Amino acid sequence: MDQSAKTSREEPTANRGNGEARFDIANRLFLRLYQASNLMHKTGTKAVSGFGATTQQWAVLGALSRPALRERGMTVKELIAFLMVSRQNLTAVLDRLEAAGLVERVRAPGDGRLRHVRMTAEGDRIWTEMLGSIRRYYAAALEGFSTEECASLFRLLDRLRDSLGRIAGPEGE
Repeated sequence: MDQSAKTSREEPTANRGNGEARFDIANRLFLRLYQASNLMHKTGTKAVSGFGATTQQWAVLGALSRPALRERGMTVKELIAFLMVSRQNLTAVLDRLEAAGLVERVRAPGDGRLRHVRMTAEGDRIWTEMLGSIRRYYAAALEGFSTEECASLFRLLDRLRDSLGRIAGPEGE
């Protein structure tokens, strides 16, 4: 193994002063998260590309597929908050999903200005087909992790997301 590959896999060192060691760990942690995010996008897209979908479309369909929301759908504002994306990014994804016939935007009863986004029957069919690929992707990505380790990572990432949300302020701005 070459020295640069070895160095990139070494554990962050705590030999220096506490502040410097914490910075080193934080720096490496955020780099790993950045790398993991990029790899998730790349490999996730490959996992659902056979369905003509992207990871962003996968996320929207996944959000809309939750049983409590299947009938009613979600408002664009709810989707933005849930997925933590910008209105501009979400609008482009919704436009593509709507053009493909996978989602529809319907006026909310009682408020003609408010629209709910929900999956169409075709969207539900495609989502159901995608689930096999998604399950295989998750199994491959988490191979070597115990269920307990997955749950711990989930809890830790939740805490990090909450901390980052406090930095972002209201509405993620």
